[in-house]
Amino acid sequence: MGELPLHPWEEKIGVTPNSWGVKNMKTKRGSFNAQAKRIWLNLEFAKKPLECLEYRLVHELIHLLERRHNERFKAYMDKHLPDWRERRSLLNKMPLAHNDLIY
Repeated sequence: MGELPLHPWEEKIGVTPNSWGVKNMKTKRGSFNAQAKRIWLNLEFAKKPLECLEYRLVHELIHLLERRHNERFKAYMDKHLPDWRERRSLLNKMPLAHNDLIY
């Protein structure tokens, strides 16, 4: 997967979380704790296209500016990642996890 493209987006958006991490999440793609300013991304993003990971990363960083998924949130998304709707659509077409893989 390479290095998570967090730092360039922090600079572009003008926000920095106190901490972030990656963990196995059974029902979520990511989460944001407003009080702690902490971002978690689902480990399953390692199996997704980079544009989906980037969408989710920007999504969670925008929560540092706006906690709710309201018009202000969407305006920030439009400003910083104009094709976010297409990326979200691509991501939503994929299963959260690929538990049926055979190794």
